[in-house]
This record gives sequence, C-alpha cells and structure tokens, in this order.
Amino acid sequence: MSNENQASGLTLYEAAKSVGVNFRKNWAPESKTLIANGLKLHYLEWGDPSNPTMLLLHGFAQQCHSWDFVALAFADRYRIIALDQRGHGDSDWASDGDYSPETQQKDIEAFVNSLGIQRFVLMGLSMGGRNSFTYAANNPDRVEALIIVDAGPENVRTGTQNIRNFVEQEDELDSIDAFVDRVIKYNPRRDPIQIRGSIVNNLRELPNGKWTWKYDKILRSPGRMAGTQDPDMTNRLWNYVESLQCPTLVVRGDKSDIIATNTADEMANRIPNGKVAIVENAGHLVMGDNPSGFESAVTQFIKTLHKPS
Repeated sequence: MSNENQASGLTLYEAAKSVGVNFRKNWAPESKTLIANGLKLHYLEWGDPSNPTMLLLHGFAQQCHSWDFVALAFADRYRIIALDQRGHGDSDWASDGDYSPETQQKDIEAFVNSLGIQRFVLMGLSMGGRNSFTYAANNPDRVEALIIVDAGPENVRTGTQNIRNFVEQEDELDSIDAFVDRVIKYNPRRDPIQIRGSIVNNLRELPNGKWTWKYDKILRSPGRMAGTQDPDMTNRLWNYVESLQCPTLVVRGDKSDIIATNTADEMANRIPNGKVAIVENAGHLVMGDNPSGFESAVTQFIKTLHKPS
C-alpha cells in the first residue's frame, strides 16, 4: 500500500493501525534504483540508515510494496530495504526472459554488493523465500539471520496449481476494482481495502484505457509455471536448507496451500539454528493475511537474536 495512494480511502498508516500493526513513527519510504547484474533494480528504503539492515524479497508476481506493513513495523529498529526483483514492480524486465533461480541469485549478490551491505537480516516470501535461503546458504558471512516465509524445497501441488490458474487468467481488465474483485475471489481472507491499497502498486494503465499487471507478461504465459518440480531441484534446495548456518525462522500460514506443515517442521529440524512459527488465520500470503500475527512472530524471533549469551 503506497503512502501516496488515497484511492482506498485510508492512508498507509491508518490501514496499518486498522489491522493491528505496531509502529512508532509514520515512516515514509524513499524510492531508489541502481544497476546490478546488467539490470535497473528498483527498491524502497525505510527507516534510519544507521540502523542494522533488513532486506525483504517479495513473492512471485508481487512487488516491493507487498512489504509495506512489515516495513512500517520494523523501520523503528532496522534500515529496511524492499527490493523489486527482476521482472517485477518497477525493476527492469529480463530482455532474454531469464528468470532462473541462478540468475536471481546473481541479482541479489550484485545488489547487496552495490549497496555495500556487509551483514543483514534477510526475509523472503515464496519465490523470495527460496531466493533468500539459497542466498543465505551460499553467503553465510553476509546473513545474520533469516526469515523464510511460506517457502521451502517442496510445494503442495494444489497450491501451485491455484497460483498458476490465477496468473494465467485474462490479464487486461477495465479497472483496478476488477482486479480487486479477482484477488478477493482468490484470497477471501484479505480485507478489500487492504487489497486495493496494495494492488494499485502492481498495476499499470495501458494506452487503450485498460489495466494490466506490472510484472513481465512472460511470467504469466501458459505453461510457464511447471506442474511438477524436478526431483534434482528438490534435492538441491534441501541441501541449501541443511547448510544454513545463521539463526533461521520458518514461518507458515496455518491455512497455507503451498507449504505443508510437515515440510515446515522438517525444515526447522534440519537447520541447526532453525525454529518454526505458525501464523493463525493466514494462508500463503502470510504477512498480508494476518499482518499483526506475522509481526508478532518475527518480533519474538528477533528478540532471541539479541539475548545475552
């Protein structure tokens, strides 16, 4: 939800308070860009730049504003950086259509290096969650702590199919409200005002007056999302999970149709410093479905990082 957007009738701060998000100051993000791995990457920066850094990676078909409530809640304690990953939000699309996990890893490495960040807390949802634990496994000297949000080495097939059905629908509609109605049908747990405030940042108006998604059209083309996951990929992802060295919180929505309960538990068991948190009344989009519950789970985890040894 954008601070500047008034179309929903609520400011970001009013909307955040209405769903129980705690924050001490009406932080406003700075919109910035840099060149990394040959692409212009857009990001939002919140909070005091002298604070420790927290990097946020959104999920597939989302963008940096999907973290607005989270950023507002933690900007009192951290310098928050919410990245638009390649092909999403206001970042460049890949001219060659390359959105492979390996290439996204190179983006993250180049982005972090460009900002000169040495140590940071890393948090990612879904696609961003996989990117997060893969990056953390390969860069243990950089990641102080990791929060994996409804992501893992294995997905529930039903949930993956639901996402595929959603993104492959007709992608040009007459109004923002038409997209809001579509999202409500997909995820009725979300408040319509909250949905509208968030989705407006993920849409653009076309010359013909219709509206469409901001993210790269190739990502929602039929057949782009695989129906089944390559077993070799699954094994590689489990290896990344097992090699994590930093304190890690695995967050799952109790109604998630993407990550099974036993997968989340197994992840926490295989990570040396792993813990699991189940957020009630939340599906796959945990921080959007239950912002206050998500904030509470992450806050409790962060407190454990600073306890005297």
